[in-house]
Amino acid sequence: MPFFNELPRRGFIEGQNLTIYYRDFGPHVDLISEYATELVKDRVDVIWGVGGAAIRATQQATKTIPIFGMADDMVGEGLVDSLARPNGNTTGLSIFAGELDGKRQEILIEAVRGLRRMAALADVNATPAAKLDVLREAARARNIELSIHRIAGGEEIAAAIDMAQASGAAALNVLASPMFFGNRKLIMDRVAALRLPAMFQWPDTAEEGGFVAYGPRFAKLYELLAQQAAKLFRGTKVADIPVEQPTKFELAINLKTGKALGLTIPESFLQRADEVIE
Repeated sequence: MPFFNELPRRGFIEGQNLTIYYRDFGPHVDLISEYATELVKDRVDVIWGVGGAAIRATQQATKTIPIFGMADDMVGEGLVDSLARPNGNTTGLSIFAGELDGKRQEILIEAVRGLRRMAALADVNATPAAKLDVLREAARARNIELSIHRIAGGEEIAAAIDMAQASGAAALNVLASPMFFGNRKLIMDRVAALRLPAMFQWPDTAEEGGFVAYGPRFAKLYELLAQQAAKLFRGTKVADIPVEQPTKFELAINLKTGKALGLTIPESFLQRADEVIE
């Protein structure tokens, strides 16, 4: 994982002065609390959590082990009281993932000409109903019908995508979610088989074969997280490590994938992209 590749640059090398205990909850969201408890029992020095649900489960499992995590809105989700001086045992990154879902919807509408019906894949653990209402109204304002497919586990993804396509949707907005990121290969394979253009959360996913993506780059986020981890390993108090926020967002489009889907991408759209993969 790229995050772990950043740690040696800060003096922490696995097998020498670093031991990593890893739990992948992407395919098993229902096991988050169990995994958090296991890590606490392992007496680790710090815990890294991705997504509000993972951070909250870890907070419930321990009030003393430092936690650093990446979530949509660390303050808004109640994970910390302040960006400048986090409370309790938690700090990390606020990545504004949910706020960008609407921007991604706009971009997808621009990328797929003549769109009249589209769908959104929503994680019930990550996207509140109120935000889905906002997306639906924004689509309606563009004379586009938006169907929303809410799921709670990775095993439901394929069927939800099939349902979206069967409903007549000509494009799919994969809303921000750690679960969807963990299952991105499954999602990319499914939408490719259905010839369904899809928007993703991370520019890196477009490089892996996704059609289009908008958000911050993993490399920068992992750099910030590694800085926080190194400080925690060296004994810095959580309250003295401010919550960070990304400052740059990139639009990436995979032209090869677009052509395979039979799409004609407007030249004006390609000129807006930070990266065009051919």
